[in-house]
Amino acid sequence: MWIGSAEQTLPDDGFSGTLIGRVWDPASDGPSPVAVREDGVFDLSRDFATVRDLCEMDDPAVAAQSTSGRRLGSFDEILANTDTSSRESSRPWLLSPIDLQTVKAAGVTFVVSMLERVIEERARGDVSAAGDLRERILAEVGDNLAELRPGSDEAQRLKEILITEGLWSQYLEVGIGPDAEIFTKAPTLSSVGTAVSVGVLGSSTWNNPEPEVALIVQSNGRIVGATLGNDVNLRDVEGRSALLLPKAKDNNGSCALGPLIRLFDSRFTLDTVRHLTVRLEIDGPDGFHLDGVSEMSAISRDPSELVDQLIGPHHQYPDGAALMLGTMFAPVADRGAVGQGFTHKYGDIVRISASSLGSLVNEVKQSERCEPWEFGLRALMTNLARRGLL
Repeated sequence: MWIGSAEQTLPDDGFSGTLIGRVWDPASDGPSPVAVREDGVFDLSRDFATVRDLCEMDDPAVAAQSTSGRRLGSFDEILANTDTSSRESSRPWLLSPIDLQTVKAAGVTFVVSMLERVIEERARGDVSAAGDLRERILAEVGDNLAELRPGSDEAQRLKEILITEGLWSQYLEVGIGPDAEIFTKAPTLSSVGTAVSVGVLGSSTWNNPEPEVALIVQSNGRIVGATLGNDVNLRDVEGRSALLLPKAKDNNGSCALGPLIRLFDSRFTLDTVRHLTVRLEIDGPDGFHLDGVSEMSAISRDPSELVDQLIGPHHQYPDGAALMLGTMFAPVADRGAVGQGFTHKYGDIVRISASSLGSLVNEVKQSERCEPWEFGLRALMTNLARRGLL
């Protein structure tokens, strides 16, 4: 897999931000939180056994900046060793940058993706029916809903019109209604990082990546950082029934995060996130190339509002959460036959990038053939106990 150099993986301002992550350290036979700096990648596990512990500090950025630790190597070296096709098991490699945080995702947060969910639902997962449905729905509803505030009186009036016209949908309910769609994307510790495979079920014939920003949220609801994510989606499965969302969203290798977490500090804040441009590139083994862009400024619910709906008196997350904010990217360009739209082919290289967060790169494989998830909570606790970190 072509993953690029450190310069191509890191944010545009390089090591200037407060960058943390996780590596598998063969010397400890387990994962360690790390600080990524210009002079190397440093193990923080003696002070913070988990990334969760570091992110729960009053000021995680200051804590990460002021903590020293054993140098594990340069970022270039560790990144190069992350690619499974050339990995040396005696040297460290990158993992997903989160550990104990619950992985949540917000759906239907952009108008474009909302309309595509409606199309999936009405097509019942049949990609061949999507084109005609798209034309009809856009003709009736229009595509200028970006200024419509979810839960507003205007949104309620639109709902009543669409019900009368027979066009109402559960996806419109969460897209412009008062309650956001927030679901559990992946079990704790199951997400993958950069330079490894992401998976789609072998039975799926209509699927796509979803390039997103993921917020790092403390247990008290405070947002302390962000990373990039790929919320891999099976459009045919979800289109058959929204009740199949777990099967469409949660499979082996179906959630990628990384390459690193950038913690909030004077150079990078929630307002930076609000104005990020998230870019997507797909390069297929068949020579296919696709570019896409998600402008975070077009999100229909502010990131802080989504966090408020995630966590509070109504629901607690003692180890915090990584909240994926949704995407406006819903590919409709034909990859093969006219009218068949886009779907992945095994071997696709997916690159998701943003200037302040760097670049997350993964190769698409069948979920059944991705590296199996075997290191769970018990394995982590056993490892930390053996290392004297609990």
